[in-house]
Amino acid sequence: MPRSVHIPMRLMLNHLKMKRISLLLTLGVIMAAGINAQEQKIGLPSPDMERQGNVMKALQDRKSTREFSSGLLSRQDLGDLVWAACGINRPDGRRTAGSALNKQDCELYVIMEDGAYLYDAKEHSLVLVKEGDWRGAVAGKQKFVLEAPVSLVIVSDYSKMGDVSSSHTKTMCAVDAGIISQNISIFCASAGMATVARASMDEDALRKALELSPAQHPLINHPVGYFR
Repeated sequence: MPRSVHIPMRLMLNHLKMKRISLLLTLGVIMAAGINAQEQKIGLPSPDMERQGNVMKALQDRKSTREFSSGLLSRQDLGDLVWAACGINRPDGRRTAGSALNKQDCELYVIMEDGAYLYDAKEHSLVLVKEGDWRGAVAGKQKFVLEAPVSLVIVSDYSKMGDVSSSHTKTMCAVDAGIISQNISIFCASAGMATVARASMDEDALRKALELSPAQHPLINHPVGYFR
């Protein structure tokens, strides 16, 4: 009699153990899905308006740097960087970087090891465009860019200016991109971060990574990191 009872108990215990393992695996999948969902959009801290530094000192310290620490930027530094580049600084939606007729033709893309993101100025967040490390497309033939944990790519949409083939349109879009570029350089100088403005890049690879339309053109990029 005890023998006949012992076998079903063992089977029951094995069954319960398997159910527990299955439950743990299910929870793991759910948690992993939640992490992936979070990576689709990275919320950024509000810009720190109490940062130390002044404009004259930043201008004095501004320089092009082609060596970077491999350390990742803090979430605060990353958020302040993209806001300084072209964030919204007034209730009417105008930006830290001016643009011709306020057309706001330029978008800022943030390229990191885990993916390419678009800066959403209204939400002050990064929206995933494509997974993977696309820093090589920014680097082109200049491999020092790969050392930087972040590369910013300034993309202008010529269609926002009207005639995409007009030389005046191209000039104004280039000027607008240059204003954002200078914001990046001055912020980095003030925040003690390294960067250099570049026009060299693998445009075809970037177009694929960023899923750009024919009217969108990557004009300037900035690898950014802490000083080595």
